[in-house]
Amino acid sequence: MIREARPDDWAEIWQVFDAIVQDGETYAYPTDLTSEQAQRLWFEQPPARTVVLEEHGSILGTAKMGPNKPSYGAHIGTASFMVSDAARGQGVGRQLGEHVITWHREQGFRGIQFNAVVESNTAAVNLWSDLGFEIIGTVPGAFRSRRHGYVGLHVMFLDLT
Repeated sequence: MIREARPDDWAEIWQVFDAIVQDGETYAYPTDLTSEQAQRLWFEQPPARTVVLEEHGSILGTAKMGPNKPSYGAHIGTASFMVSDAARGQGVGRQLGEHVITWHREQGFRGIQFNAVVESNTAAVNLWSDLGFEIIGTVPGAFRSRRHGYVGLHVMFLDLT
């Protein structure tokens, strides 16, 4: 079940968030963020939103979505996703991705732009490609992966018109 994230979900979301950030493979968030700082970064304010995918009372993944830029750029959306280690490979990212695409369509966005998909994160690149996103550019060496060194960041886009 995908639903709006609530403040009382944060303890579980934080476990997922911190593990992913500490892993150093997919997000450029500082590794010394406190839980409170991370919560302010992850919980979006309207018109944006943050959701969780919950199964049997456990949060398996989370996504945040909304306008990529304010004002004259607000017609293009963006989103970020995190899936718990235990739930990887179970379709959680796909379900969240489909939800995000549907939400952006329903809200009248003209497209969705992912600003920084780490090129060595092949599971994400393959999923977004499978859902119709195209790589429209890659910034070479823009991400310092703990395991792969300097790798590119893809800008990926899905046209919703």
